[in-house]
Amino acid sequence: MKKKEHLQEQKSGSISRRSAIKLGAGLAAGSAFGFPAIVQAQSDAIKIGHLTPMTGFLGALGGWAVMGIQMAAEEINAAGGVMGRKLEVNSEDSINPDTAATKAQRILERDGAEFLMGEISSASALAISQVAARNKRLFMALGPRSDTLRGKSCNRYMFCTDIPNTVMVNAVGNALLRDNMVRGKKFHTLTADYIFGHDLLRAAKQFFDANDATLIGDELVATDVTDFSPYLLKIRQSKPDVVCLNLAGNQVTNFVKQYAEYGLPFPTVGFNLNTADAWAAGEGNLSGTWPTVWYHTLSNPRSFEFVASFWKKYGKPPENHAWIEYIALKLVAQAMEETKSTDSEKLIAHFEKGAKFDILKNREAYFRSWDHQLIQEGFPFTIKAKGKAVDQWDLLELGPAVPGADQSLEVIYPTKQQNPCTLA
Repeated sequence: MKKKEHLQEQKSGSISRRSAIKLGAGLAAGSAFGFPAIVQAQSDAIKIGHLTPMTGFLGALGGWAVMGIQMAAEEINAAGGVMGRKLEVNSEDSINPDTAATKAQRILERDGAEFLMGEISSASALAISQVAARNKRLFMALGPRSDTLRGKSCNRYMFCTDIPNTVMVNAVGNALLRDNMVRGKKFHTLTADYIFGHDLLRAAKQFFDANDATLIGDELVATDVTDFSPYLLKIRQSKPDVVCLNLAGNQVTNFVKQYAEYGLPFPTVGFNLNTADAWAAGEGNLSGTWPTVWYHTLSNPRSFEFVASFWKKYGKPPENHAWIEYIALKLVAQAMEETKSTDSEKLIAHFEKGAKFDILKNREAYFRSWDHQLIQEGFPFTIKAKGKAVDQWDLLELGPAVPGADQSLEVIYPTKQQNPCTLA
């Protein structure tokens, strides 16, 4: 919603059903839904299964995910619920792909969830998506970024809300091209050794090849590695122009801290970084240009409202996984209201028709019908100089949205010719 429209809505004192879901406008919004402020007891709760890593190298990100989706559920319920029914979101640790698949089946079969949401690990998301497809239930994959999930491993029951690897590479790549850090340059990369990292490396190689850069070395890094000294020695020997990170979770935090200790002179950039990992790196350890899907300083009045509410509830700003889980539950709630149904087939049809959603950015988002990717802006960001941060959360400087306001959102996403997705 544009700022002018939002102010008009506040002035009139009326809040639409759609806006109440998006903003979780509190108990007062109950009448706008046509329901009393207290949800009637005779309505059964709408159960939603939520899986996300709460332990392991992605566990810190999963903690933010739980905060975001639970806050959204509380706001929606306070505003009258969905179709007069409360949302009941049960969050569980996905742990690994096998456990995630087992839990997903149990959540649908025994616990009675209408559909599934969550996940950050691309490998676990793939396992959950297969369970969803077998059971013909919707799975909203909220945090995984592998192009493969939207490509050859796509399926009709999975929708992806985070930006994919190709978009992250394009967001950072455009900034690097602008700063003359690509053409004719030698890159040394470090890559997380699982489906997400392999996928990101493929996208990075395509970018290097298309822009006259040379990849002189790549290191596959197991997800449980904490000592990066062997890799740092290889980087010192190879003498690259740029060190590029395709790492995930706390791999990034551990690497940049040790890189700072070694004092290597080569600039670092990255094609993947979550803001929780940037914050954990600490001031002075992180540098370069990185991609993000959202950041809490984004200049948008609705985003500011969300940040203020989150900060009041949790005592800190929301990380990007908190944001994406929050807006994902809001858009699913909106879809259930607009279809008057929790049925997966009806929700899928609604998403595929191009329904628009306010995701607290300056442009509305929508799902593509043929690969189920949420189309939205991405952002590059840089690291503030040491001593410039106001507090521990103020380390990053958000760059302009990609693509520009005069461009189609889809210019940074893989095309049908580039994406092998065939929805069965």
